Amino acid sequence: MTDARHGLTLTEVRLTPVLVADPPLLNTQGVHQPYTPRLIIEVTTEGGVTGLGETYGDTAYLTLGQPLADALIGRSVTDLNALPELAAEVCGDPPVTTGAGAVDAGGLRGVRTAGKLRLSVLSGFEVACLDAWGRATGLPVHALLGGKVRDRVEYSAYLFYRWAEHPGGRGEPDDWGAALDPAGVVAQARRFADTHGFTSFKLKGGVFPPDEEIAAVRALAAEFPGRPLRLDPNGAWSVPTSCRVADELADVLEYLEDPTSGTAGMAEVAAALRGTRPGAPGRAGLPLATNMCVTTFDEIAEAFARDAVQIVLADHHYWGGLRHTRELAAVCRTFGVGLSMHSNTHLGISLAAMTQVAATVPHLDHACDSHYPWQTEDVLTERIGFRDGRVDVSDAPGLGVTLDRDRLAALHRRWLADDGGLRDRDDAAAMRHADPGWAAPVTPRW
Repeated sequence: MTDARHGLTLTEVRLTPVLVADPPLLNTQGVHQPYTPRLIIEVTTEGGVTGLGETYGDTAYLTLGQPLADALIGRSVTDLNALPELAAEVCGDPPVTTGAGAVDAGGLRGVRTAGKLRLSVLSGFEVACLDAWGRATGLPVHALLGGKVRDRVEYSAYLFYRWAEHPGGRGEPDDWGAALDPAGVVAQARRFADTHGFTSFKLKGGVFPPDEEIAAVRALAAEFPGRPLRLDPNGAWSVPTSCRVADELADVLEYLEDPTSGTAGMAEVAAALRGTRPGAPGRAGLPLATNMCVTTFDEIAEAFARDAVQIVLADHHYWGGLRHTRELAAVCRTFGVGLSMHSNTHLGISLAAMTQVAATVPHLDHACDSHYPWQTEDVLTERIGFRDGRVDVSDAPGLGVTLDRDRLAALHRRWLADDGGLRDRDDAAAMRHADPGWAAPVTPRW
């Protein structure tokens, strides 16, 4: 399908992989690398309008992205329903995927499959097409999605255990210092609150034994009484450990995210929290959230039927774009499942896209996650700001952001100069710079 009458036919698609500075943030797999790969997508129309998209930049995504970029030439930016079929036709399968029960260390996103990788690739193309469409018509992306229902989108402070610097002094320095105990976590949260106005806090767990992380959450609750708190160990705990932590923190947590791996384990924990597992004390009322066991539509049926999760953390990179995110929201609403948004290391294009789609979802029950405050580099002319922990929804055409070509070129040069060691995110490999014997732990760790 073409749309020459309105100048919306695609004449050029550019893919620019970049390496972006990332702090030494710890998780159950290891530590973030000094630089993380992202892919910037630009689509240009016959009318001379360029739209922007962003997604993961690892080698597998680039391999899938180039044939899709080539196949889009001559199509209209409005032909979005054809994207999944087109991607399946031209992209093929990436060389490496993982089977059932495995975890993608790069994104800590559950099972890695060819279908998930294609969705993550086409999500960036869909956003770029929506941006170009909006710019060409003078409409914000949220208008193309049906219109906004809120003017501001709330985000949560994303707290991490972290080192003061990367091993060997690699990467870019920052002034955050280490956070390896409850006092360090509280200090980090206080800085986020004072700088950005965040009133909701999420701690990435699975790093230290559960009792240490329980103490950190308790310290946050004491520092920010009544504020929403979350804990996410990325499936690092056994079912009994998950139940114990839930029992100890049920009075202060807003929700517990992916305490154990897989739908079956989550269902068992959820049943215990409802008090329906024989012999379980139960702590009714504490919901379980996930961005690991429900990341595609195929995974919804079992998880919802078993009541394994009560909140799904949407991520438009996982689900195949902004329109699929709205479809997910409708399914969650139908089944009485809560909704929030997940985040991985990302730049301002992705934050703008998240904010645009979040503005259109009536059933958005919790503040969204965002790594963005941790990122010191961007490809935009102006960083997106947080005010009172929220991002204002732009009404400018498209995403409402402007690409800084000098910054893009500099980050691409870094990618070109890399010998390949940083072009695929690998938290376990990064950890081995500090501990040569480190291997990604087998779950459950505790």
